[in-house]
Amino acid sequence: MTSAVSRRREDAHLVIAIADGDRDALASLYDIYAPIMLATAHRMMGDRREAEDVLHDVFLEVWRKAGTYDPGRAKVKTWLLLRLRSRVLDRLRSARHTRTVLMEDSPQPLLERHASPDDPSQGPDRATVRRALMSLPDKQRAVLELSYFRGLSSSEIAAEEDIPLGTVKSRAAAGLAKLRSGLTHEGGV
Repeated sequence: MTSAVSRRREDAHLVIAIADGDRDALASLYDIYAPIMLATAHRMMGDRREAEDVLHDVFLEVWRKAGTYDPGRAKVKTWLLLRLRSRVLDRLRSARHTRTVLMEDSPQPLLERHASPDDPSQGPDRATVRRALMSLPDKQRAVLELSYFRGLSSSEIAAEEDIPLGTVKSRAAAGLAKLRSGLTHEGGV
């Protein structure tokens, strides 16, 4: 217990020193928390290089905004992890938006962009998947396309389609089951 209290005090002193422009204090805080923060960002993002970029951004923000830290509201570790989480989510939203814009800007339908029926190495499997997807009822196909091709979460699909979250999940489950069944019957799986 005393070590936790001691750690909290030391961390708060480091942040106060950072607010006063102490680079060594920033280096110390980085040495203490960078490993757990990097692991957290990497787990959330799935890309180590992106996670390192976000970690760098967070510590730049700590350098600039250390004076805003309030020890009465949260431990330094919590403050850092909340900043990290916020930056990771911003980066993920930005990446999803960029992917969506790129997909929507293309004049070709998404499935046709990736498959050529004349290419024997890719065509038959993709053509089979495309046929199976197109055979789904419109509402199930729409949910799957929003999820897999535009990268939307179930909650985002519910908001975009103006339907309950449970409906999104049931349409996705039914659509995937029909897709699997269709692919199995066509010999695609």
